[in-house]
Amino acid sequence: MAEWIEGIVVDNIHWTDNLFTLKIDAGVASFNAGQFTSLALDIDGERIARPYSFLSAPGSQPLEFFFYTATDGVLSNELVALTPGDSVYVKNQANGFFTLQEIPECEEMWMIGTGTGIAPFLSMLATEEPWQRFKKVVLVYATRTAQDRRYQTMIEQFKIDRGDQFLFQSFVSREAATNALPGRIPAALESGKLEANVGLELDTERSHFMLCGNPDMVSEVTELLKARGFRKNRRRTPGHITAENYW
Repeated sequence: MAEWIEGIVVDNIHWTDNLFTLKIDAGVASFNAGQFTSLALDIDGERIARPYSFLSAPGSQPLEFFFYTATDGVLSNELVALTPGDSVYVKNQANGFFTLQEIPECEEMWMIGTGTGIAPFLSMLATEEPWQRFKKVVLVYATRTAQDRRYQTMIEQFKIDRGDQFLFQSFVSREAATNALPGRIPAALESGKLEANVGLELDTERSHFMLCGNPDMVSEVTELLKARGFRKNRRRTPGHITAENYW
């Protein structure tokens, strides 16, 4: 099989000046929720590629990706300008171990993401695996502004479909926003506000954490959890913290 598949843009949704979603029809190999692929365009005679996590669930079409347009991002500034019918290259084979298959048995799964780092979690939540494996699933989603907080319709549908098995907490750091805690996730974790608002206590016997997004958030939350007795999750030494930086 060819390494690259030529996909066709189905939709390009511009949420804000900096956030957009691409929906791409491409017959790539099967993948696991939480994995990433690479998208590429030929720019000035050179194929420029970057990794992006699937937001869409395995087996669904079109493929969906959630982007932040970086000021100096050569590829993202080209991707944001694509229109339906345009071509984009998608790597055929997905990669990555940020998947539920790598998670040891636990009762409560905390999925903590910032910005576009929520994408792999939405892919996972659209499958049956988390609902079959965990008694509670907590999604924590942090953005800078309320306008940056996307995919709320999907999240509300999880609430309807899964009832009290699903818990959701939003954070907005740079302005006051309804239905959101102010500030940053690490501060709320350290103060106990996150647990209080969610209504669920962290416990080394029950809890596992998947962290994705801003590397500072990932690092700070990891250190706070380690101070409370949680360990990084590794294949040879299963633990409680599975992390992926999103840039």
